[in-house]
Amino acid sequence: MYRGCVLRGNSFAKMKEVLHSQASLFGLRHSNRDFSRRESWGKNQFNSSFPAALIAYMGSRGIAPIYIRTTPEAGFCHSVIDVNDLLGIEWNSEDIFYSFETIYTPFTPFYLGGTPRVDLVIQRRSDGRCLRALEIKLTALPDVTTCELDEDRYSCEIVVRPDTISYLACSIASCHSPEQIKQALLCLSDISDGDWTDERILVSKFTLLTEAARCLAHLHADAQKPLIIQPIWKTLGKSPKLSQHCLDVFVWSDLSVLHLFFAFEKREVRNIGRHERTLVWLLRMLWDYSYKGQFNAESVIDELSFNTKNDKAFSSNGIITYQFLKSPYLKEPRIQKHEIKYIVLGGGQHLLSPERRFDAILFNSLDIFD
Repeated sequence: MYRGCVLRGNSFAKMKEVLHSQASLFGLRHSNRDFSRRESWGKNQFNSSFPAALIAYMGSRGIAPIYIRTTPEAGFCHSVIDVNDLLGIEWNSEDIFYSFETIYTPFTPFYLGGTPRVDLVIQRRSDGRCLRALEIKLTALPDVTTCELDEDRYSCEIVVRPDTISYLACSIASCHSPEQIKQALLCLSDISDGDWTDERILVSKFTLLTEAARCLAHLHADAQKPLIIQPIWKTLGKSPKLSQHCLDVFVWSDLSVLHLFFAFEKREVRNIGRHERTLVWLLRMLWDYSYKGQFNAESVIDELSFNTKNDKAFSSNGIITYQFLKSPYLKEPRIQKHEIKYIVLGGGQHLLSPERRFDAILFNSLDIFD
């Protein structure tokens, strides 16, 4: 069941008290970014900081993000996840620390070579313990593939980077011993070391990779954890104007991310594209972990490129993501645009540095065509 939007106590009164203080974001009292300084409001910083503040705000409102999970039968389902459960600590605790673009040290033992940084690591201030590793994907609704459809068919594009797949491998490995993973991937025993780099052989044996993915789903279903936070911001069609109901948050469990790049049902595969390659990466990392207790993510990604650039793992457009995001709150997000002033505080909006794009300038300067 979805949790309703209940305003708690004098929350609005307290929010208004801080509106005229120095620039800040709701709930982010302790972090490795100084929001009183302009450099903390750049595009790359804001795209991860604002979602964290949005989640804290939703916690204050008693609104639980939508949680996308995988079933043991390799299906998917929606539930909700309490903000405190998502963060691993109470959102308003004095002990919470938001560490952006930081190494999640519990994953370090799984890596051979360097450990990549995660968008957001939630830590305890009192002892520095890392509680959550969360990737953040702030996405526009609708995207270019759904903006011409009926409003109830709107959805978002999501782009996933290669490092996220290594976090996915670590998240699964952190819950299971090498021997358990080895048993789940037993069907891959027919794939030799040399086969992993041979696209023709992998295509011919792709049903084995499909079976391995299903076995992973069965193994990890009860242990899956939040991995990707996907806040959505909704506009009026393709226009730059926000909808009245404009913000909400979806959370992908580690295991549910597989649905974005892999269809669990058996199907014919003719080549290794980005989506198929991402599954190959994940399974190879876990295969190495099952035998060595570690994997070299950078090496796996570089060696198994299959003549495709490694700038991103894959992207899934709104036509694809709609089946996973479809809910009442995709059509009508629960946070309204007037509430943004309770999230961006102290005049922080004046420190933003949006990109200057010529097409955007023309779109918003139609008078020059009169």
